[in-house]
Amino acid sequence: MNKTEILLSCMFLNDSEEMIKRSHITSDTIIINQCDEDGYKEEHIGSAFVRTFSVKERGLTKSRNLAISKSVADVCIICDDDEVFSQGYEEAVQKAYSSLPQADIIIFDMAGRPHKWGDSIKKLGYRDIMSVSSWQITFRREKLLAKGIRFDENMGAGSGNGAEEEFRFLTQCRKAGLKIYHYPYELATVAQTQSTWFKGFDREFFVNRGNTTRYIMGLPLSVLYAAYYAFAKRKQLTDISMFKAFSYTLAGIKENRLNKLKKGNN
Repeated sequence: MNKTEILLSCMFLNDSEEMIKRSHITSDTIIINQCDEDGYKEEHIGSAFVRTFSVKERGLTKSRNLAISKSVADVCIICDDDEVFSQGYEEAVQKAYSSLPQADIIIFDMAGRPHKWGDSIKKLGYRDIMSVSSWQITFRREKLLAKGIRFDENMGAGSGNGAEEEFRFLTQCRKAGLKIYHYPYELATVAQTQSTWFKGFDREFFVNRGNTTRYIMGLPLSVLYAAYYAFAKRKQLTDISMFKAFSYTLAGIKENRLNKLKKGNN
């Protein structure tokens, strides 16, 4: 049986017991609490053995990577502080990995969100992973470590460079030969609240989108995707036009900030 562990990222957590109970967590858990002090504690909360690492550093992808490095599980479940897990989730995840021994990463469904692949078990390709959210991601930890894959710390909330870190992460996994599958089970419910990093569809959002898209896809594909994305979001745009959204995204593609940052760090 695969040992599972939840990797939960949060900020300024005061009451870990309240968090675990509110999230209906029953399995072992690592909490990365980004706050203003460093610390560590262990506690048993119901059936869950919880290890909390408090750290001063900021950045969601840094939090994810720290949790992975501290985990001792066979299978890790990515989690934020606004999830409520389904009853029996641990057994369902174990069943999924037992039935898909070839899978290195399994993407689950979220209650109240579109079920893009219905009730089918499916191996996911490049286009499929573009729409995956972090809450859906689980993985075999050893397979990830063997390939040296981490979340890109130049991206994600707190980086100043926009999101799409899940797409980058899963793209790197595919390039490394890891197999990604969808399994039809509603792992959890996510609160219908606005993300703390999302300030609306403004110039900054689309410039960041252009930067991250070029970083992941390269120049030719990112331009095509910029046109598609602006068109797809046209009904949600209230303060800018679809054409402005496209032009701001192109500005981000031209800026190429993330690729320059990566080269500077090497």
